[in-house]
Amino acid sequence: MNRNPFPRLIFVVAFILAVGCNLPRLGAAEPTPTPVLGIVTETFTPPPSSAELGTPENPLILALSPSVSSQEAIESANLIASQLKERTGYTVVTILPDSEMALVEAFQKGNAHIALLDPYAYALAYQNETVKAAYAVLKDGKSQYGAQFLAQRKAGFTPFFNPLSEMNTDDDPAIALAQFNDRKPCWSDERSLSGYVIPFGYLQSSGITTKPAAFVEGHPTVVRSLYASGICEFGATYIDARKFPSLEDQFPDLMEQVIVIWRIPEIIPYDIFVFSSAMPQPMRDLFASAIPVVMQTTDGKSAFKTAYNIDEFQQVNDGFYAEFRALVDASAIDLASLLK
Repeated sequence: MNRNPFPRLIFVVAFILAVGCNLPRLGAAEPTPTPVLGIVTETFTPPPSSAELGTPENPLILALSPSVSSQEAIESANLIASQLKERTGYTVVTILPDSEMALVEAFQKGNAHIALLDPYAYALAYQNETVKAAYAVLKDGKSQYGAQFLAQRKAGFTPFFNPLSEMNTDDDPAIALAQFNDRKPCWSDERSLSGYVIPFGYLQSSGITTKPAAFVEGHPTVVRSLYASGICEFGATYIDARKFPSLEDQFPDLMEQVIVIWRIPEIIPYDIFVFSSAMPQPMRDLFASAIPVVMQTTDGKSAFKTAYNIDEFQQVNDGFYAEFRALVDASAIDLASLLK
């Protein structure tokens, strides 16, 4: 594959903005060498260390989400890059990664500096010490959500959750979850944060060993399995999967028969906007103050919605996700295998 000299990046970015062509996909395999498409790839040669970060010779790289496919989203990312350059004085260009894994690797290689990561990508990049959390994406005004452990009422488990107050009756999960030792769980799927990874992390951190699990593909299916009994003895879902419309219609007594044993606090994040650890602290601070200003403009707000599906966010730091990361670590699950 072509190893394009970095100075040509300036020309190529200008060309992309002028003609509106698709951004290069980071990590994509090119069947034939192409001067334009080969700029930011796995074979990209970083600029000399003497080139200061944020200069035209060594620009900051704003990455889109790998799921982006529309030209409108690409143009919106270019608008964000342009407004950030205007407000900070640093040169910012955009790339379109091929996958979440390629994006995580880009931060390791210095080929990405600002991006939106899903929780697994953030946790892996944080383990690699390549990113710093900057903003939590909000959904319905919340930056995190919880989950719940469920079981059949007749199975004899003691609930540590009050459905009237909607609060746990004991803050120590180890006490409530000790009942699940040597019992069989139903999990949603191997990638589900609320239906597997975080609940499993709680069990692991509490020293609880279960029987081999049944992965039943879906939160409503976890609830159905518990209601039917005989498939598993407990399970975990988002809050509150028991109210899924078809379940309530099919099983009128469901809420009475499948009960909450313990509810996981709101520690599971939505997507996280991050900066590269390679950016000096003053530079990160400058961009952290510039991004809300861009979001407050009509064009900027529209661009963030189109490029990243962000309506609102709140400023955070890595400490905000400490409990989430600890439970992911406790689960001992291979994060790379969960990235799309």
